[in-house]
Amino acid sequence: MADLSGNKEEKAGEKHGVEPLIPGLPDEVAELCLLYLPYPHQALARSVSSSWNRAITDPAFLVSKRSLSLSLPYMFVLAFHKSTARIQWQALDPRSSRWFVLPPMPCPKTVCPPAFACASLPRQGRLLVLGGMRSDTETSMDSTFIYRSSTNQWSTGPPMLTPRSFFATGNVKGKIVAVGGSGSGTGDAITAVECYSPESGRWGPAAKMRTGLARYDSAVVGNRMYVTEGWTWPFMFSPRAGVYDADRDTWQEMSNGMREGWTGLSVVLDGRLFVISEHGDCPMKVYAPDLDTWEYVGGDRFPREAMQRPFAVNGVEGRVYVVSCGLNVAIGSVYEEADDGGFCVKWQVLVAPKAFQDLAPSNCQVLYA
Repeated sequence: MADLSGNKEEKAGEKHGVEPLIPGLPDEVAELCLLYLPYPHQALARSVSSSWNRAITDPAFLVSKRSLSLSLPYMFVLAFHKSTARIQWQALDPRSSRWFVLPPMPCPKTVCPPAFACASLPRQGRLLVLGGMRSDTETSMDSTFIYRSSTNQWSTGPPMLTPRSFFATGNVKGKIVAVGGSGSGTGDAITAVECYSPESGRWGPAAKMRTGLARYDSAVVGNRMYVTEGWTWPFMFSPRAGVYDADRDTWQEMSNGMREGWTGLSVVLDGRLFVISEHGDCPMKVYAPDLDTWEYVGGDRFPREAMQRPFAVNGVEGRVYVVSCGLNVAIGSVYEEADDGGFCVKWQVLVAPKAFQDLAPSNCQVLYA
């Protein structure tokens, strides 16, 4: 009966000029086969035939993949060649330790890679690269570049309201918030804040910061975005910081304990804020909101001997991913001890291919693909 059904569908397809997905198979079964293709091969399979291209680019295809829980987390790293500053996006499959190179981002060749800010809509498989600075004119940009893992392609989105570089971004309640940064002038600190809605595809204004910051690290916990300029050598001045409340569209001061102990790059796991300190042996800390203090995470020491600054950090599903110069990746499995409720971490290092020796990370994002 299966063969007869398949023949009928194939004949029906031929009659209407529609090519079957896989000859001899019902389209429902063929679609399941395509759904189980791992990233990035689904996007590559679009070139096999017009029927495969239609099936894979259909919005219902992505919905089916989510409903079947077939999407897995991948790490997307904005890297650049130290010798030429040429950008090269790489995606890491943490399960197989395989790297995949992304298509070139449609930005000018003469840009400063660290000036971009990146954010993601992880479950939608979308990555946004915002703002930036041209290295030839040292002027800030208002660009919005969007990558979709479902198609493995870049597109250009609507321009930002304010050209900016070296700023903070975060996914707050499903919207992308861009905070502060530098404007057209070298010392032109921006207090303007804007918000991108994926549904409407538009930028809109949000409440301004009270003061501009010298540099930025940020984290989103719940409906709040925490922004700090962090400690800088020679540690003479306490860092400035602020907290954006998305529900009220207001800014407030960051608590003293959080601000003073924020001494590294932040990552949020299961609603808890951690930092990888950027001094000494790079100890890991977790913020205790009830006590307004930071506590050291136990377990393994950070594998400093295999990791060379600069770092890019992100996390997902109880694991911290720290990408270093040369794209070595330290993966920290974080767990809570049963006896005292403290946190511990167990590290392992994925050594990158030798071909990556000239690459330095600027940003790291998680996408489900």
